[in-house]
Amino acid sequence: MSEVFEGYERQYCELSAGLSKKCTAATLLDGEQKKQKLSEIKVGLDEAESLTRKMDLEARSLQPNVKAVLLAKLREYKSDLNNLKSEVKRITSTNLNQAARDELLESGMADATTVSADQKARLLMSTERLNKTSGRVRDSRRTMLETEELGVSILQDLNQQRQSLLHAHGTLHGVDDNIGKSKKILTNMSRRMSRNKWIIGFIIALLVLSIILILYFKLKK
Repeated sequence: MSEVFEGYERQYCELSAGLSKKCTAATLLDGEQKKQKLSEIKVGLDEAESLTRKMDLEARSLQPNVKAVLLAKLREYKSDLNNLKSEVKRITSTNLNQAARDELLESGMADATTVSADQKARLLMSTERLNKTSGRVRDSRRTMLETEELGVSILQDLNQQRQSLLHAHGTLHGVDDNIGKSKKILTNMSRRMSRNKWIIGFIIALLVLSIILILYFKLKK
């Protein structure tokens, strides 16, 4: 797993959780406080979008098998970011009903950290998504480590095969040298045998000629 991608991922998850809380708090504010909170949220959304672009670039620079996993995760983050943008638009375009606020204040549920049931559910979902993301990161890291170990094992096997081939090449080179020497020896032996044949033939011819001469002289007497 890319450490760079993991760094962007952690930053995004923390930023997303923070934006969710800010959206919840913004619904309980009005006037200048609400505008200020929305301004902070928009700055956070720009930063989150920048992180998704960085994650996209980093994921596409990796190997295909790793890239596919990271891009799938990135699609989830982009979907989450779009949901946050939709929530901000909803908050911006609507005002909190004053009567509802009064009712919440009377029941002791409207302070800066209090949220509605739907908003609590959203926070729980964000927390659960963050936990799932952390689990996927751990699984991806484990898979990458296993892949790395397999790659190291394959490289070691290839190195051993390379050494074996080099040894075999050296052996074949030695065999070629021996064959060359043997060929020279056989050639020399063949030349010697040819020369010996001529010598023996010459000796036999001399012997035959001597016998003929001896017989000739004996018969002449």
